[in-house]
Amino acid sequence: MNQSSSTARTPGTAAEGISVFFPAYNDAGTIATLVREALKVLPTLTEDYEVIVVNDGSTDETPAILDELARSNPRVRAIHHEQNKGYGGALRTGFESAAKDLIFYTDGDGQYDVRELARLHPLLGDGVDIVNGYKLKRADTKHRQVIGAIYNQLARFLFRLPVRDVDCDFRLMRRRAVRRVELVSSSGVICVELVRKLHAAGCVFAEAPVQHYPRLHGRSQFFTLKRVARTAADFFALWLKLVVLRTSVRGQRRVL
Repeated sequence: MNQSSSTARTPGTAAEGISVFFPAYNDAGTIATLVREALKVLPTLTEDYEVIVVNDGSTDETPAILDELARSNPRVRAIHHEQNKGYGGALRTGFESAAKDLIFYTDGDGQYDVRELARLHPLLGDGVDIVNGYKLKRADTKHRQVIGAIYNQLARFLFRLPVRDVDCDFRLMRRRAVRRVELVSSSGVICVELVRKLHAAGCVFAEAPVQHYPRLHGRSQFFTLKRVARTAADFFALWLKLVVLRTSVRGQRRVL
C-alpha cells in the first residue's frame, strides 16, 4: 500500500457514513450476491450506510432482482435507467445519488470482492481523499490483459495520473471530494476523467492491492469493436480537453 502524500494517516472513523453503489448492466447472475456481501461488510465499518444499484437499462432479470432486494431491505435502493446511458452515465448517477460521507463503488459483474472494502477503509484517514484499488493480477483473457495494460499505461502517461491502475473500479472516496469535480463522460473513460480531475483539484490519493476474479456470468460490455472504438475516440478527446488545450491556455496566460 502506498500514499501519494506524506500526510499522517489515521483510520477512518465509524461515525462517517458510507454509500456503496454498483453500476449494473445485465448482471442478474452476480448482483444479488454483491449486494448481500456489501450488507455484511458495511456494519463492521459504520452504523450509517446504504447500498445503491444503478440499473443501466438492463434487458435481463436485473431490474426484477433489484426491486426485490430493495423491498426486502430499507438500506437498499434501486435506480433504473430506462435506456442504457453507458458506464459513465451509470457512475454519474451513482455519485449524484450517494448521500453518505464516504462513497465506495465497484462493478456489478462480480470481478471484485466487495468485502475488500474493509482493506481500503482504514487508509482513508486525515488528509486522504481517495483510496484507489489496484489489481494484484488481472483475471481476464490474454488479449484483454494486453489491451488493459496498454490502456492503463497510456492513460497514466498522457494524463499524468497519480495512481498505478486507473482501470481498477474499486474506489473509496470522500463525498466532498467528488463534489468538487464535474464529470461529463458517458463511456468508460470516466475513470480517467475522475482521477485526473480529482488530482487537479488537489485531492490526495492512497492505494491498496485488491484481488481480481474471472467473470463467471454475462459478457463484458467493453470488449466489442464498437465500444473499443468509441472509448478510444473519447479517450483522446478527453486528453485534448484536459491536458493539451488546458496547457495551451496556461501558456498563453503567461505570455499575456
